[in-house]
Amino acid sequence: MQLGVRLLVITGSLEIDPEMIERAKEKNVSLIVSPYDSATTSWIIRSASFLDNLFATDVIEFHAEERVKDVQKRISRKYAPLYMVTDAQKKLLGVFSKTDIFKPPTTKIVLVDHNELTQAVPGASEVEILEIIDHHRLGNIPTDQPILFINRPVGSTCTIVADRFFSEDLEPSPSIAGVLMAGIISDTLLLSSPTTTATDREILQRLSKIAEVDPKELADTIFTSGSVILSSDPDSVIEMDCKIYEEGDSRFSVSQVEELGFDNFWNHEVALKKALHDYQEKEGLQLSALLVTDINTQNSLLVVSGNESMISGISYPTVTSGEIFDLKGIVSRKKQLLPYLSKLFNS
Repeated sequence: MQLGVRLLVITGSLEIDPEMIERAKEKNVSLIVSPYDSATTSWIIRSASFLDNLFATDVIEFHAEERVKDVQKRISRKYAPLYMVTDAQKKLLGVFSKTDIFKPPTTKIVLVDHNELTQAVPGASEVEILEIIDHHRLGNIPTDQPILFINRPVGSTCTIVADRFFSEDLEPSPSIAGVLMAGIISDTLLLSSPTTTATDREILQRLSKIAEVDPKELADTIFTSGSVILSSDPDSVIEMDCKIYEEGDSRFSVSQVEELGFDNFWNHEVALKKALHDYQEKEGLQLSALLVTDINTQNSLLVVSGNESMISGISYPTVTSGEIFDLKGIVSRKKQLLPYLSKLFNS
């Protein structure tokens, strides 16, 4: 080490003294312990090849969330044996070959509680859609072949799912019945929403008997379990229950949260308005809206961000600023607010 060597080779698997290891660290000298004798070790070193020719540093890498079609375009004229998938910290997550990426997709999906691609998971347009079970407006999804499409004007998709059980002479387990009850109660605000139908009421009662749970008690548990605004960061509040819609060449989003009163909203008004504005810009939308619904009074506040001409066309009374509107008696995004916004865009 006093000679300034870069590498010290210890042969015969001899143990290295800890003091020597520390001195090597101080001098930046690499240590190798060889299991062979000195002659064999010397021969191996002399006959070894340089690593420079065995690896490349200019590899093509992709992120896990990139769409398959975009990846196919990037590598269509490239001939690397493998391509790397990395995370934000450049950690290797996996590899794939050109053959892998050009294989026909085998994933098949069922769309539940939505039928528009703007609301589906990323890449939904690139795989086979087997069925659609929904209760919203039609979004005209193209399919390669006929599929089962159930779209019923009821208050909750859970009503449709439960009815499918009963129509097939099947009874959901008590736990599944409870989950379906929770969905109906949440979607219809315990059957008080204008979207509620006689079918929702009938199905909720049947599920209640199976789950042995009183709908009112379950509703109290759901609506008092905690505020979304208090338990989530502003970005999550906007994106948690958010749907993106298209009207002609325009795209807009509507998020909704349900609260017991508006106090939590007013205490976080500035942060929520900024999160809504950031989301609108990130998604390139003409308008983004947040519907804050008070379960007790059955009234809502509408917070908007986006095109000024669109905002100026909203006829509801404003509250404190031109970006917050008072929507008395409005609780349904699907049946009350969306038709209003659609007419606004079309006009």
